[in-house]
Amino acid sequence: MITRQLATAIEQRLRQFPAVALLGPRQVGKTTLARATLAEGQVVYLDLENPADLEKLADPRAYLGAQAGRLTIIDEVQRVPGLFQVLRGLIDERVRAGELAGHFLLLGSASIELLRQSSESLAGRIAYLELGPFDIREVADTNRPASLTRLWCRGGFPRSFLASSERDSVTWRESFIRTYLERDIPQLGPRIPAETLRRFWTMLAHNQGALLNAADLARALAVDGKTVARYLDLLVDLLLVRRLPPYATNLGKRLVKSPKVYVRDSGLVHTLLRLDDLDAVLGHPVAGASWEGCVIETLLRAAPERTQAMFYRTATGVELDLLLELPDNRRWGIEIKRGLAPKVEPGLRTALADLRPERAFLVYGGEERYPKGEGIEAIGVVELAEELANS
Repeated sequence: MITRQLATAIEQRLRQFPAVALLGPRQVGKTTLARATLAEGQVVYLDLENPADLEKLADPRAYLGAQAGRLTIIDEVQRVPGLFQVLRGLIDERVRAGELAGHFLLLGSASIELLRQSSESLAGRIAYLELGPFDIREVADTNRPASLTRLWCRGGFPRSFLASSERDSVTWRESFIRTYLERDIPQLGPRIPAETLRRFWTMLAHNQGALLNAADLARALAVDGKTVARYLDLLVDLLLVRRLPPYATNLGKRLVKSPKVYVRDSGLVHTLLRLDDLDAVLGHPVAGASWEGCVIETLLRAAPERTQAMFYRTATGVELDLLLELPDNRRWGIEIKRGLAPKVEPGLRTALADLRPERAFLVYGGEERYPKGEGIEAIGVVELAEELANS
């Protein structure tokens, strides 16, 4: 369902913009989705990791100029940094000739360089879409609890989730992490020792959902705070880590100012921490925070475009896990629990009284929906995601 919606969004954006960028981590299915969506059209496909395709762009203006009238899909576009300026010139020529939209579909791993160059060179000419790993709505079937547990434990990367065994899933995730550290990130420009970045990534997994404490991380890595910020920016830009900002409006209370940090895929959290099966995950202190991150990713993928997400926390510890400001300025307050018998804690009541959201939900590990009093509803994550998607 979600994949069909994104395929429709790609087609709609290509009717509106000269260029569309489909961004996401490696191995989430960007190429498969793009080629399947546009298979029946007049399409040229270039994979810039293929030496033969890369050679075609020895003179990019000449080659791409000859493809006028056909959509050109350029995969791993960040591999040729100078390409964006060429694309700008070709787009402007075609727009002046009355060909207003649908020229280029760019697929990339959302590197810093890709975002920087496309925003500078193609401003006003490009639309962005993001494809993430599977979320709960995509894999929930007649046995929702089992699908949900599998997704949480293995994460949402297709080859991890669909692996024939737990061992194969773990092997794939370990290879994914190693490939990113040893090959992909160095190709994108940053010169960071693979072992150092892995340690940093693992520290973030240990502190899943915690407030960012850059000073502690810097001390543990024997680097300075600016270096920690650079490492974090890199993983955020690669769509591997989420930095969730705090609610900052003045309510007459002392609010925390540090963001929360989540490794976005729960399967990667577990592999970084060497938790290879469900029993290992359930026996580790990260279980609750890992579940929380999995739910947050699902809800944010389901939320309407331009939804703003944050958390609420006061200096006295009053906290709400997720506050969503929808495009029509409605606010939904969401607390996340993993158990099957969630309780409304006093801190949640205080947070909701401070924020006064239009709706308040207690997301838990079950499926039944029922009122908890004081305007709070207990609800399963799949049902809340569907409600958000239709809001």
